[in-house]
Amino acid sequence: MGKQTNIRLDDAVKAAAEDRAKRRGLSLQGYVADLIEADVNQSRAAFMAGAATFLAQYADAFEAEVGEDRYPGLPEGLMESAPRDAA
Repeated sequence: MGKQTNIRLDDAVKAAAEDRAKRRGLSLQGYVADLIEADVNQSRAAFMAGAATFLAQYADAFEAEVGEDRYPGLPEGLMESAPRDAA
């Protein structure tokens, strides 16, 4: 279950938001929640795209620095039995 958040809107903005919510078949609460969720998801997607671009751009440098040691710090021989996501 979500948390409750209170916001203050001036009368004109509230009326416009209620009208847009109604046209979408949503309550004002649902409309505002959808707007916030869309903004958060857009920001997350932009960050992930930027991170992927950065990693692709510097993949050769990372490979040269880190190499194939997928499990740094593990004693010799444990790499074969370590799970793929161990680090």
